[in-house]
Amino acid sequence: MKNGLRKWNQISIVKRILLGLAIGIILALTLPNGAKWISIFGDLFVGALKAIAPILVFFLVIHAISNHKKGNKTNMKSIIFLYAIGTILAGLVGVVASFVFPVSLSLTTGAEDLTPPSGIVEVLEKLLYNIVDNPVNALMNANYIGILTWAILLGIALRSAKETTKNVLENFSNAISLLVKWVINLAPIGIMGLVFDAIVTSGLSTLVYYGRLLLVLLGCMLFVALVVNPLIVYVNIRRNPYPLVFTCLRESGITAFFTRSSAANIPVNMRLCEKLNLDRNTYSISIPLGGTINMAGAAITISVLTLAAAHTLNIEVDLFTAVILIVLSAISAAGASGVAGGSLLLIPLACSLFGISNDVAMQVVSVGFIIGVLQDSCETALNSSTDVLFTATAEYAKKRKEELNSHQTEAI
Repeated sequence: MKNGLRKWNQISIVKRILLGLAIGIILALTLPNGAKWISIFGDLFVGALKAIAPILVFFLVIHAISNHKKGNKTNMKSIIFLYAIGTILAGLVGVVASFVFPVSLSLTTGAEDLTPPSGIVEVLEKLLYNIVDNPVNALMNANYIGILTWAILLGIALRSAKETTKNVLENFSNAISLLVKWVINLAPIGIMGLVFDAIVTSGLSTLVYYGRLLLVLLGCMLFVALVVNPLIVYVNIRRNPYPLVFTCLRESGITAFFTRSSAANIPVNMRLCEKLNLDRNTYSISIPLGGTINMAGAAITISVLTLAAAHTLNIEVDLFTAVILIVLSAISAAGASGVAGGSLLLIPLACSLFGISNDVAMQVVSVGFIIGVLQDSCETALNSSTDVLFTATAEYAKKRKEELNSHQTEAI
């Protein structure tokens, strides 16, 4: 038994996840609906990730900040810049694609009971209130902006603490990281349950009616993942970006695709950053922050569905308004909730730019929920994998700059 477990754990986690994916598909196609108990494995896996992530972030950040030495620079400025430029370019891709491949919708209902934000001020106001949220409440509700804020402040306050106190924090941080490894090792079983539930519950037949819309949305996300992001990485590190891009998509994107939650994928991303030998002091902050503000996929969803609504209503969109939509979709995406379907409720806000009524906008949101089985999965995979991609890019760019400076010094 032990030998079997040891051999199983020696197999790459990606290969194990792919095996779980295949088993989930086979079970969904061969077993009757009465076997829906299989989906509980997926719920338990996502629940475990969501439960451990806030505590992981809290203690990692406190430990990293409390041990930070003066003069040791992090890459947070570069990472935040990459997050911002990546999200804006994603919004641009969504707008351009919507003009080149205009899509009209068959509007539906079903989201009338949801309450979208009334304006961009409300979105930003919510972000600000999340910063000063009660720390216990922030941990309970997985409010990562609040968790980061209090963890950073506590870390700064503990900088002058005794070494024994810092050792306790380090022990807690290491213990929670070990728990994360245990949870991630259950990913194959969790993915099996998630795939089974997705196929049995939602099916894929309803997506045929929205094939053109899905092609535009998923095409934009693939373009950003395989063209735009690699270009951003290449500009910064000046070497072939695709090995890093594919690593992030494979080891972060796959789990994010099925969990459909950037927050739930934070432990997976932390583990990947550790595997890539990145600076723990940086990624312990950049990964949870990215799960909140780095939302390229959300920017695409908001811009494409908003312009689809405009095309449906025969509203002419001029260049100036399109530029405003790019910026608005990027800012709104940063305020999107890191849970399944979080970006869809920001569509009415973008629709108001074209004078589209809230009633019509909520019908567009309903369409978004119908195609969410693929749209939201791909969106989250892009968002979450990019968190690691840009964190690694900033660190590699820094090392490249240091090497160039070293060679110049030696030449002199």
